[in-house]
Amino acid sequence: MDNILEVSNVSKKFKDFTLNDISFNLKSGYIMGFIGPNGAGKSTTIKLIMNLLKMDSGYVKVFGKDSIKDEVEIKERIGFVYDEVSFYEYLKIKEVKNIVAPFYKQWDENKFKTFCSDFGLNEKKKIKELSKGMKMKFSLTLALSHNADFIIMDEPTSGLDPVSRREVLDLFQDIIQDENKSILFSSHITSDLERIADYITFINKGSIVFSESKDDVLDKYIVIKGNKEMLNNQNRRLILGIEESSFGFTGLMNNKDEVLKVFGNDVIIEKPTLEDIMVYTNKKR
Repeated sequence: MDNILEVSNVSKKFKDFTLNDISFNLKSGYIMGFIGPNGAGKSTTIKLIMNLLKMDSGYVKVFGKDSIKDEVEIKERIGFVYDEVSFYEYLKIKEVKNIVAPFYKQWDENKFKTFCSDFGLNEKKKIKELSKGMKMKFSLTLALSHNADFIIMDEPTSGLDPVSRREVLDLFQDIIQDENKSILFSSHITSDLERIADYITFINKGSIVFSESKDDVLDKYIVIKGNKEMLNNQNRRLILGIEESSFGFTGLMNNKDEVLKVFGNDVIIEKPTLEDIMVYTNKKR
């Protein structure tokens, strides 16, 4: 199956941060979760994909086309939801829609009205009257109403209550039933990604840590717990990230056989969450 997104050896240098030669791909028909701590480079990467920043080196292809040379054609087919929802606050929902819709050849008015109804959006309300969650739902509605084949979202569920988040996640899963569509979904709410993502790309300090199938990631890593007396300089080096307290230690490893060889049955072994992997990798010594 063809890649809907190809990021290859992309770099971007700022005064106090560098995106280091990052590469990852996303195939059609899948959802990719994009994770990393604050300042890791997630938003910078998304802006480079959208050609909102100029990259220093490398290239991005979307639908097999160059993200810079074919920008207009590509953006016709992308739905973009950014974490900072910024519309002119004194306009009504309907007025904003009337401004946005003419930019897209595939705008579907019936879809727009259906999403407004499903999300409880009143077209006569002004943007300033919407909560953060409702503003995000409105952004999603605009992004999904022009039959986009690739949805890019930066923290789209961060302002939503649990019920609304579940509705939005279910909607994302419905979207990718069409195998020609894909979603790149940046989020700090890793439980959302565990629920719907097919692939996980983890970025930290401007570099890609991994970009793999979610199931492979969760199968590869393990959390171990034990007494501090079990730790020494040699086995500490085998632990990817560790947290110690007066009661013991908790650490992350990526080789179960190595755990049994080094610690035997004296440690507790648990399956990690994506949050565990992100947190303990960030604690790497």
